[in-house]
Amino acid sequence: MSVARQVVVEADGGSRGNPGPAGYGAVVIDPATGEPLAEAAEYIGVATNNVAEYRGLIAGLTAAKALFPDAGDALRVHVRMDSKLVVEQMSGRWKIKHPDMKPLAARAAAILPPSSVTYEWIPRAQNKHADRLANEAMDAGRDGRTWEASASTAALDTPSARTASAPPPVQGPPGDQAVGAAKARAALAAARGAAAPEGLFPMPGAQEPEPPVEAAPVTGAAAPAAEPSEAPVASAPEPTAARVAPAPEPSATPVASAPESAATPQTGWGSAPDLGAPATLVLLRHGETALTPQKRFSGSGGTDPELSATGRDQAERAAAHFAALGTVQEIVSSPLRRCRETAAAVAARLGLDVHVDEGLRETDFGAWEGLTFGEVRERHGDDLTAWLASPDAAPTGGGESFAEVAGRVAAARDRIVARYAGRTVLLVTHVTPIKTLVRLALGAPPEALFRMELSAASISTVAYYGDGNASVRLLNDTSHLR
Repeated sequence: MSVARQVVVEADGGSRGNPGPAGYGAVVIDPATGEPLAEAAEYIGVATNNVAEYRGLIAGLTAAKALFPDAGDALRVHVRMDSKLVVEQMSGRWKIKHPDMKPLAARAAAILPPSSVTYEWIPRAQNKHADRLANEAMDAGRDGRTWEASASTAALDTPSARTASAPPPVQGPPGDQAVGAAKARAALAAARGAAAPEGLFPMPGAQEPEPPVEAAPVTGAAAPAAEPSEAPVASAPEPTAARVAPAPEPSATPVASAPESAATPQTGWGSAPDLGAPATLVLLRHGETALTPQKRFSGSGGTDPELSATGRDQAERAAAHFAALGTVQEIVSSPLRRCRETAAAVAARLGLDVHVDEGLRETDFGAWEGLTFGEVRERHGDDLTAWLASPDAAPTGGGESFAEVAGRVAAARDRIVARYAGRTVLLVTHVTPIKTLVRLALGAPPEALFRMELSAASISTVAYYGDGNASVRLLNDTSHLR
Protein backbone atom coordinates (compact mmCIF):
# COMPACT_ATOMS: atom_id res chain seq x y z
CA MET A 1 0.00 0.00 0.00
CA SER A 2 1.42 3.40 -1.02
CA VAL A 3 2.27 5.89 1.70
CA ALA A 4 0.08 8.98 1.47
CA ARG A 5 1.89 12.05 0.16
CA GLN A 6 0.58 15.59 0.30
CA VAL A 7 1.83 18.81 -1.25
CA VAL A 8 0.54 22.30 -1.95
CA VAL A 9 0.74 23.85 -5.43
CA GLU A 10 0.58 27.61 -5.83
CA ALA A 11 0.24 28.77 -9.44
CA ASP A 12 -0.28 32.03 -11.27
CA GLY A 13 -0.13 33.49 -14.76
CA GLY A 14 -0.09 36.94 -16.22
CA SER A 15 -0.34 38.83 -19.51
CA ARG A 16 0.99 42.33 -20.10
CA GLY A 17 -1.80 43.45 -22.39
CA ASN A 18 -4.39 40.63 -22.14
CA PRO A 19 -3.65 39.45 -24.71
CA GLY A 20 0.00 40.42 -24.64
CA PRO A 21 3.41 39.02 -23.66
CA ALA A 22 2.52 36.35 -21.10
CA GLY A 23 4.12 33.93 -18.67
CA TYR A 24 3.30 31.63 -15.79
CA GLY A 25 4.81 30.53 -12.51
CA ALA A 26 4.17 27.59 -10.19
CA VAL A 27 5.72 26.31 -6.98
CA VAL A 28 5.27 23.00 -5.16
CA ILE A 29 5.38 23.43 -1.36
CA ASP A 30 5.89 21.12 1.60
CA PRO A 31 2.73 21.76 3.70
CA ALA A 32 4.54 20.93 6.92
CA THR A 33 7.39 23.41 6.59
CA GLY A 34 6.28 25.82 3.86
CA GLU A 35 9.51 25.13 1.98
CA PRO A 36 9.43 25.09 -1.85
CA LEU A 37 10.19 21.68 -3.34
CA ALA A 38 10.10 22.63 -7.03
CA GLU A 39 9.56 25.76 -9.13
CA ALA A 40 8.48 26.20 -12.73
CA ALA A 41 8.09 29.28 -14.91
CA GLU A 42 7.97 30.03 -18.62
CA TYR A 43 7.43 32.89 -21.04
CA ILE A 44 4.73 31.65 -23.45
CA GLY A 45 4.55 34.45 -25.98
CA VAL A 46 1.36 36.41 -26.66
CA ALA A 47 -1.58 35.04 -24.70
CA THR A 48 -4.39 36.05 -22.33
CA ASN A 49 -4.33 36.01 -18.54
CA ASN A 50 -6.62 32.98 -18.50
CA VAL A 51 -4.36 30.97 -20.78
CA ALA A 52 -1.32 31.87 -18.69
CA GLU A 53 -3.09 30.92 -15.43
CA TYR A 54 -4.13 27.53 -16.81
CA ARG A 55 -0.58 26.96 -18.05
CA GLY A 56 0.69 27.71 -14.54
CA LEU A 57 -1.74 25.16 -13.09
CA ILE A 58 -0.62 22.53 -15.61
CA ALA A 59 3.04 23.16 -14.79
CA GLY A 60 2.40 22.97 -11.03
CA LEU A 61 0.45 19.71 -11.21
CA THR A 62 3.10 18.20 -13.52
CA ALA A 63 5.86 19.15 -11.07
CA ALA A 64 3.92 17.76 -8.09
CA LYS A 65 3.36 14.44 -9.82
CA ALA A 66 7.04 14.23 -10.73
CA LEU A 67 8.08 14.62 -7.09
CA PHE A 68 6.34 11.35 -6.16
CA PRO A 69 6.13 9.24 -9.32
CA ASP A 70 5.37 6.08 -7.33
CA ALA A 71 2.68 7.55 -5.07
CA GLY A 72 -0.16 6.84 -7.47
CA ASP A 73 -3.60 7.51 -5.98
CA ALA A 74 -1.99 8.19 -2.58
CA LEU A 75 -0.74 11.60 -3.76
CA ARG A 76 -2.86 14.52 -2.58
CA VAL A 77 -2.39 17.98 -4.11
CA HIS A 78 -4.02 21.12 -2.75
CA VAL A 79 -3.99 23.87 -5.39
CA ARG A 80 -4.07 27.50 -4.29
CA MET A 81 -4.59 30.19 -6.93
CA ASP A 82 -5.85 33.77 -7.03
CA SER A 83 -7.73 33.06 -10.28
CA LYS A 84 -11.38 32.63 -9.34
CA LEU A 85 -12.13 31.45 -12.86
CA VAL A 86 -9.63 28.57 -12.83
CA VAL A 87 -10.46 27.49 -9.28
CA GLU A 88 -14.22 27.42 -9.89
CA GLN A 89 -13.96 25.76 -13.29
CA MET A 90 -11.55 23.07 -12.13
CA SER A 91 -13.68 22.46 -9.03
CA GLY A 92 -16.65 21.79 -11.30
CA ARG A 93 -18.76 24.65 -9.97
CA TRP A 94 -18.52 26.83 -13.06
CA LYS A 95 -19.13 25.62 -16.59
CA ILE A 96 -16.26 26.06 -19.04
CA LYS A 97 -17.83 27.99 -21.92
CA HIS A 98 -14.86 29.43 -23.79
CA PRO A 99 -13.72 26.95 -26.48
CA ASP A 100 -10.08 27.90 -25.95
CA MET A 101 -10.21 27.08 -22.24
CA LYS A 102 -11.68 23.60 -22.64
CA PRO A 103 -8.51 21.83 -23.91
CA LEU A 104 -6.38 23.51 -21.25
CA ALA A 105 -8.76 22.46 -18.48
CA ALA A 106 -8.89 18.93 -19.87
CA ARG A 107 -5.11 18.80 -19.98
CA ALA A 108 -4.88 19.91 -16.35
CA ALA A 109 -7.53 17.42 -15.25
CA ALA A 110 -5.72 14.52 -16.89
CA ILE A 111 -2.46 14.92 -14.95
CA LEU A 112 -3.77 13.44 -11.68
CA PRO A 113 -6.99 11.64 -10.70
CA PRO A 114 -9.71 14.22 -9.92
CA SER A 115 -10.07 12.79 -6.41
CA SER A 116 -6.41 13.61 -5.71
CA VAL A 117 -6.68 17.37 -6.29
CA THR A 118 -8.51 20.04 -4.31
CA TYR A 119 -8.72 23.73 -5.15
CA GLU A 120 -8.78 26.90 -3.03
CA TRP A 121 -9.05 30.53 -4.07
CA ILE A 122 -6.63 32.86 -2.24
CA PRO A 123 -6.04 36.63 -2.45
CA ARG A 124 -3.21 37.76 -4.72
CA ALA A 125 -1.23 38.88 -1.66
CA GLN A 126 -1.02 35.25 -0.55
CA ASN A 127 0.18 34.09 -3.97
CA LYS A 128 3.35 36.17 -4.16
CA HIS A 129 5.77 33.33 -4.90
CA ALA A 130 3.95 32.13 -8.02
CA ASP A 131 3.24 35.71 -9.08
CA ARG A 132 6.94 36.57 -8.87
CA LEU A 133 7.85 33.48 -10.89
CA ALA A 134 5.38 34.49 -13.61
CA ASN A 135 6.85 38.00 -13.72
CA GLU A 136 10.40 36.62 -13.87
CA ALA A 137 9.35 34.53 -16.86
CA MET A 138 7.79 37.53 -18.60
CA ASP A 139 10.87 39.65 -17.90
CA ALA A 140 13.07 36.90 -19.35
CA GLY A 141 10.93 36.73 -22.49
CA ARG A 142 11.05 40.51 -22.86
CA ASP A 143 14.86 40.35 -22.71
CA GLY A 144 15.12 37.41 -25.12
CA ARG A 145 16.18 35.02 -22.35
CA THR A 146 14.92 31.72 -21.01
CA TRP A 147 13.84 31.67 -17.36
CA GLU A 148 16.22 29.58 -15.25
CA ALA A 149 15.43 28.24 -11.79
CA SER A 150 19.02 28.75 -10.64
CA ALA A 151 18.70 32.51 -11.14
CA SER A 152 15.25 32.93 -9.59
CA THR A 153 14.75 35.09 -6.51
CA ALA A 154 10.99 34.52 -6.29
CA ALA A 155 11.30 32.47 -3.08
CA LEU A 156 12.82 35.39 -1.17
CA ASP A 157 10.56 37.22 1.25
CA THR A 158 7.54 35.02 0.59
CA PRO A 159 5.04 34.72 3.43
CA SER A 160 5.72 31.77 5.70
CA ALA A 161 2.15 32.16 6.95
CA ARG A 162 0.88 30.32 3.86
CA THR A 163 1.29 27.06 5.77
CA ALA A 164 -1.45 28.17 8.16
CA SER A 165 -4.17 27.70 5.55
CA ALA A 166 -2.55 24.66 3.96
CA PRO A 167 -4.13 21.29 4.74
CA PRO A 168 -2.49 19.38 7.61
CA PRO A 169 0.43 17.15 6.60
CA VAL A 170 -0.12 13.45 6.23
CA GLN A 171 2.16 10.59 7.09
CA GLY A 172 5.51 10.46 5.37
CA PRO A 173 8.10 13.06 4.42
CA PRO A 174 7.66 15.10 1.26
CA GLY A 175 10.76 13.51 -0.23
CA ASP A 176 14.30 14.63 -0.83
CA GLN A 177 14.02 18.18 -2.09
CA ALA A 178 17.06 18.22 -4.36
CA VAL A 179 16.22 14.92 -6.02
CA GLY A 180 12.53 15.71 -6.15
CA ALA A 181 13.07 19.08 -7.75
CA ALA A 182 15.32 17.52 -10.37
CA LYS A 183 12.60 14.95 -11.13
CA ALA A 184 10.06 17.74 -11.39
CA ARG A 185 12.22 19.71 -13.85
CA ALA A 186 12.75 16.57 -15.93
CA ALA A 187 9.02 15.89 -15.99
CA LEU A 188 8.27 19.46 -17.01
CA ALA A 189 10.79 19.24 -19.83
CA ALA A 190 9.28 15.94 -20.96
CA ALA A 191 5.81 17.45 -20.83
CA ARG A 192 6.97 20.15 -23.22
CA GLY A 193 8.13 17.54 -25.67
CA ALA A 194 11.84 17.84 -24.81
CA ALA A 195 14.08 15.03 -23.63
CA ALA A 196 14.64 14.81 -19.91
CA PRO A 197 17.77 16.84 -19.12
CA GLU A 198 20.88 14.96 -18.22
CA GLY A 199 23.03 17.88 -17.08
CA LEU A 200 23.06 19.78 -13.83
CA PHE A 201 21.13 22.73 -15.20
CA PRO A 202 18.14 21.64 -17.32
CA MET A 203 16.15 24.25 -19.15
CA PRO A 204 12.66 24.37 -17.65
CA GLY A 205 11.62 27.14 -19.98
CA ALA A 206 11.96 25.21 -23.24
CA GLN A 207 9.19 25.88 -25.72
CA GLU A 208 6.28 23.46 -25.96
CA PRO A 209 5.71 21.73 -29.28
CA GLU A 210 2.15 23.12 -29.35
CA PRO A 211 1.56 26.82 -28.54
CA PRO A 212 -1.21 27.85 -26.15
CA VAL A 213 -4.59 28.02 -27.76
CA GLU A 214 -4.82 31.80 -27.58
CA ALA A 215 -1.13 32.52 -28.09
CA ALA A 216 0.34 33.89 -31.27
CA PRO A 217 3.31 31.86 -32.54
CA VAL A 218 6.44 33.17 -30.88
CA THR A 219 9.97 32.02 -31.53
CA GLY A 220 11.33 30.62 -28.32
CA ALA A 221 14.28 28.64 -27.05
CA ALA A 222 13.63 25.81 -29.43
CA ALA A 223 14.55 26.76 -33.00
CA PRO A 224 11.98 25.97 -35.71
CA ALA A 225 13.13 23.88 -38.64
CA ALA A 226 14.90 25.88 -41.31
CA GLU A 227 13.30 26.33 -44.68
CA PRO A 228 14.62 23.75 -47.14
CA SER A 229 17.38 25.03 -49.35
CA GLU A 230 16.47 25.80 -52.93
CA ALA A 231 19.85 24.58 -54.10
CA PRO A 232 22.16 21.77 -52.97
CA VAL A 233 24.45 22.95 -50.19
CA ALA A 234 27.51 21.63 -51.92
CA SER A 235 26.82 23.67 -55.05
CA ALA A 236 28.25 27.06 -55.89
CA PRO A 237 27.61 29.72 -53.25
CA GLU A 238 24.74 32.16 -53.41
CA PRO A 239 26.25 35.25 -55.04
CA THR A 240 24.85 37.75 -52.56
CA ALA A 241 26.95 36.04 -49.92
CA ALA A 242 29.05 33.36 -51.48
CA ARG A 243 30.75 30.59 -49.57
CA VAL A 244 32.08 32.02 -46.35
CA ALA A 245 35.35 30.82 -44.96
CA PRO A 246 36.06 33.65 -42.49
CA ALA A 247 39.25 33.95 -40.56
CA PRO A 248 39.37 34.76 -36.88
CA GLU A 249 40.16 38.22 -35.64
CA PRO A 250 42.65 39.64 -36.50
CA SER A 251 42.62 38.82 -40.19
CA ALA A 252 46.31 37.97 -40.31
CA THR A 253 45.89 34.90 -38.10
CA PRO A 254 45.13 31.42 -39.48
CA VAL A 255 41.47 30.70 -40.24
CA ALA A 256 41.44 27.33 -38.51
CA SER A 257 40.60 28.76 -35.10
CA ALA A 258 37.97 31.25 -33.91
CA PRO A 259 39.07 34.55 -32.38
CA GLU A 260 39.86 34.35 -28.71
CA SER A 261 37.83 36.32 -26.21
CA ALA A 262 39.50 38.44 -23.60
CA ALA A 263 38.14 36.01 -21.05
CA THR A 264 38.76 32.29 -21.54
CA PRO A 265 35.35 30.69 -22.05
CA GLN A 266 34.43 28.11 -19.45
CA THR A 267 33.61 24.64 -20.76
CA GLY A 268 30.64 22.94 -19.16
CA TRP A 269 27.99 24.06 -16.71
CA GLY A 270 28.92 22.24 -13.52
CA SER A 271 30.40 25.23 -11.70
CA ALA A 272 29.25 28.08 -13.94
CA PRO A 273 28.88 31.38 -12.09
CA ASP A 274 25.82 33.57 -12.41
CA LEU A 275 26.79 35.59 -15.48
CA GLY A 276 23.60 37.58 -15.74
CA ALA A 277 21.69 38.15 -18.94
CA PRO A 278 23.68 37.66 -22.16
CA ALA A 279 23.85 40.14 -25.01
CA THR A 280 21.50 38.51 -27.51
CA LEU A 281 22.07 39.36 -31.18
CA VAL A 282 19.05 38.61 -33.37
CA LEU A 283 20.44 38.42 -36.90
CA LEU A 284 17.99 39.42 -39.63
CA ARG A 285 19.04 39.12 -43.23
CA HIS A 286 17.63 41.93 -45.38
CA GLY A 287 14.69 41.34 -47.70
CA GLU A 288 15.04 40.55 -51.38
CA THR A 289 16.32 42.97 -54.00
CA ALA A 290 15.99 42.55 -57.76
CA LEU A 291 19.37 40.78 -57.73
CA THR A 292 18.51 38.20 -55.04
CA PRO A 293 16.37 35.77 -57.11
CA GLN A 294 18.84 36.08 -59.99
CA LYS A 295 21.64 34.95 -57.65
CA ARG A 296 24.00 37.73 -58.64
CA PHE A 297 26.91 38.91 -56.53
CA SER A 298 25.64 41.89 -54.57
CA GLY A 299 28.08 43.22 -52.02
CA SER A 300 29.18 46.59 -50.74
CA GLY A 301 31.08 47.55 -53.89
CA GLY A 302 28.19 47.52 -56.34
CA THR A 303 25.04 49.53 -57.06
CA ASP A 304 23.55 49.33 -53.54
CA PRO A 305 20.09 48.16 -54.73
CA GLU A 306 16.86 48.90 -52.91
CA LEU A 307 14.35 46.30 -51.72
CA SER A 308 12.02 44.85 -54.32
CA ALA A 309 8.27 44.63 -53.75
CA THR A 310 8.84 41.11 -52.40
CA GLY A 311 11.60 42.40 -50.16
CA ARG A 312 9.40 45.16 -48.75
CA ASP A 313 6.70 42.61 -47.96
CA GLN A 314 9.28 40.41 -46.24
CA ALA A 315 10.47 43.38 -44.17
CA GLU A 316 6.90 44.13 -43.06
CA ARG A 317 6.34 40.50 -42.09
CA ALA A 318 9.54 40.53 -40.05
CA ALA A 319 8.42 43.77 -38.40
CA ALA A 320 5.09 42.24 -37.42
CA HIS A 321 6.90 39.21 -36.01
CA PHE A 322 9.19 41.28 -33.80
CA ALA A 323 6.29 43.47 -32.68
CA ALA A 324 4.40 40.38 -31.51
CA LEU A 325 7.49 38.94 -29.87
CA GLY A 326 8.19 42.11 -27.92
CA THR A 327 11.80 41.33 -27.02
CA VAL A 328 13.95 43.54 -29.30
CA GLN A 329 15.38 46.53 -27.43
CA GLU A 330 17.85 48.00 -29.94
CA ILE A 331 18.32 47.95 -33.73
CA VAL A 332 21.68 48.11 -35.53
CA SER A 333 21.96 47.97 -39.31
CA SER A 334 24.46 47.62 -42.09
CA PRO A 335 24.90 50.93 -43.96
CA LEU A 336 23.69 49.42 -47.24
CA ARG A 337 20.28 50.53 -48.49
CA ARG A 338 18.56 47.12 -48.47
CA CYS A 339 19.40 46.66 -44.80
CA ARG A 340 18.48 50.20 -43.78
CA GLU A 341 15.09 49.81 -45.49
CA THR A 342 14.48 46.48 -43.76
CA ALA A 343 15.56 47.91 -40.40
CA ALA A 344 13.34 50.97 -40.88
CA ALA A 345 10.26 48.77 -41.32
CA VAL A 346 10.97 47.02 -38.02
CA ALA A 347 11.88 50.25 -36.23
CA ALA A 348 8.59 51.87 -37.27
CA ARG A 349 6.63 49.04 -35.64
CA LEU A 350 8.73 48.97 -32.48
CA GLY A 351 9.20 52.71 -32.02
CA LEU A 352 12.99 52.37 -31.94
CA ASP A 353 15.86 54.22 -33.61
CA VAL A 354 18.20 52.53 -36.08
CA HIS A 355 21.94 52.73 -35.44
CA VAL A 356 24.35 52.01 -38.30
CA ASP A 357 27.58 50.04 -37.93
CA GLU A 358 29.96 49.96 -40.92
CA GLY A 359 31.32 46.60 -39.80
CA LEU A 360 28.05 44.89 -40.73
CA ARG A 361 28.23 45.64 -44.46
CA GLU A 362 28.44 42.85 -47.02
CA THR A 363 31.69 41.73 -48.65
CA ASP A 364 33.05 43.92 -51.45
CA PHE A 365 33.04 41.53 -54.42
CA GLY A 366 35.17 43.81 -56.63
CA ALA A 367 34.78 43.21 -60.37
CA TRP A 368 32.29 40.42 -59.68
CA GLU A 369 29.53 42.75 -58.47
CA GLY A 370 26.32 42.20 -60.43
CA LEU A 371 27.56 39.01 -62.12
CA THR A 372 26.23 35.48 -61.69
CA PHE A 373 28.51 32.73 -60.46
CA GLY A 374 28.64 31.27 -63.99
CA GLU A 375 29.62 34.61 -65.49
CA VAL A 376 32.44 35.00 -62.97
CA ARG A 377 33.70 31.52 -63.78
CA GLU A 378 33.79 32.37 -67.49
CA ARG A 379 35.53 35.72 -67.09
CA HIS A 380 37.73 35.27 -64.03
CA GLY A 381 38.09 31.50 -63.65
CA ASP A 382 41.53 31.44 -62.03
CA ASP A 383 40.66 34.16 -59.53
CA LEU A 384 37.43 32.37 -58.61
CA THR A 385 39.25 29.09 -58.02
CA ALA A 386 41.78 30.81 -55.76
CA TRP A 387 38.99 32.64 -53.91
CA LEU A 388 37.12 29.41 -53.21
CA ALA A 389 40.29 27.68 -52.03
CA SER A 390 41.50 30.28 -49.52
CA PRO A 391 39.82 32.83 -47.24
CA ASP A 392 42.83 35.08 -47.83
CA ALA A 393 42.16 35.38 -51.58
CA ALA A 394 40.24 38.45 -52.74
CA PRO A 395 37.85 38.75 -55.70
CA THR A 396 39.12 40.23 -58.95
CA GLY A 397 39.64 43.97 -58.98
CA GLY A 398 40.43 44.71 -55.35
CA GLY A 399 37.49 43.19 -53.51
CA GLU A 400 37.63 41.90 -49.91
CA SER A 401 38.85 38.49 -48.83
CA PHE A 402 36.74 36.59 -46.32
CA ALA A 403 39.60 36.89 -43.85
CA GLU A 404 39.26 40.66 -44.04
CA VAL A 405 35.49 40.45 -43.68
CA ALA A 406 35.81 38.22 -40.63
CA GLY A 407 38.12 40.71 -38.98
CA ARG A 408 35.76 43.67 -39.30
CA VAL A 409 32.66 41.59 -38.44
CA ALA A 410 34.32 40.29 -35.27
CA ALA A 411 35.28 43.84 -34.33
CA ALA A 412 31.68 44.99 -34.88
CA ARG A 413 30.45 42.08 -32.77
CA ASP A 414 32.74 43.08 -29.90
CA ARG A 415 31.60 46.71 -30.06
CA ILE A 416 27.93 45.80 -30.06
CA VAL A 417 28.19 43.16 -27.31
CA ALA A 418 30.07 45.59 -25.07
CA ARG A 419 27.67 48.46 -25.73
CA TYR A 420 24.48 46.42 -25.27
CA ALA A 421 25.48 43.94 -22.57
CA GLY A 422 22.44 42.08 -21.25
CA ARG A 423 20.13 43.44 -23.98
CA THR A 424 18.48 41.99 -27.07
CA VAL A 425 19.72 43.69 -30.24
CA LEU A 426 18.39 43.21 -33.77
CA LEU A 427 21.23 43.26 -36.30
CA VAL A 428 19.98 43.78 -39.87
CA THR A 429 22.78 42.62 -42.11
CA HIS A 430 23.83 40.24 -44.90
CA VAL A 431 24.66 36.61 -45.54
CA THR A 432 28.43 36.90 -45.09
CA PRO A 433 28.32 38.70 -41.73
CA ILE A 434 25.60 36.40 -40.37
CA LYS A 435 27.42 33.23 -41.40
CA THR A 436 30.62 34.65 -39.96
CA LEU A 437 29.02 35.38 -36.59
CA VAL A 438 27.46 31.93 -36.40
CA ARG A 439 30.65 30.15 -37.43
CA LEU A 440 32.75 32.02 -34.90
CA ALA A 441 30.17 31.47 -32.14
CA LEU A 442 30.27 27.73 -32.78
CA GLY A 443 34.05 27.61 -32.92
CA ALA A 444 33.57 25.50 -36.04
CA PRO A 445 36.07 25.06 -38.89
CA PRO A 446 35.67 27.21 -42.00
CA GLU A 447 34.06 24.40 -43.99
CA ALA A 448 31.06 24.51 -41.62
CA LEU A 449 30.01 27.70 -43.42
CA PHE A 450 29.51 25.72 -46.63
CA ARG A 451 26.64 23.90 -44.95
CA MET A 452 24.57 26.91 -43.90
CA GLU A 453 21.60 28.24 -45.85
CA LEU A 454 20.37 31.78 -45.21
CA SER A 455 17.17 32.81 -46.96
CA ALA A 456 16.19 36.42 -47.57
CA ALA A 457 14.66 37.97 -44.41
CA SER A 458 15.57 34.90 -42.35
CA ILE A 459 16.29 35.14 -38.63
CA SER A 460 19.21 33.65 -36.70
CA THR A 461 20.14 34.29 -33.06
CA VAL A 462 23.41 34.19 -31.08
CA ALA A 463 23.75 34.99 -27.36
CA TYR A 464 27.05 36.19 -25.85
CA TYR A 465 27.78 35.64 -22.15
CA GLY A 466 30.08 37.48 -19.78
CA ASP A 467 32.59 34.62 -19.61
CA GLY A 468 33.24 34.71 -23.37
CA ASN A 469 30.95 31.81 -24.27
CA ALA A 470 28.48 32.13 -27.12
CA SER A 471 25.33 30.15 -27.80
CA VAL A 472 23.72 29.75 -31.23
CA ARG A 473 19.99 29.64 -30.56
CA LEU A 474 18.43 29.88 -34.01
CA LEU A 475 19.47 29.60 -37.65
CA ASN A 476 17.61 30.56 -40.84
CA ASP A 477 14.13 30.78 -39.33
CA THR A 478 11.60 31.83 -42.01
CA SER A 479 8.38 30.88 -40.22
CA HIS A 480 7.35 34.56 -40.02
CA LEU A 481 7.27 34.74 -43.82
CA ARG A 482 4.73 31.95 -44.32
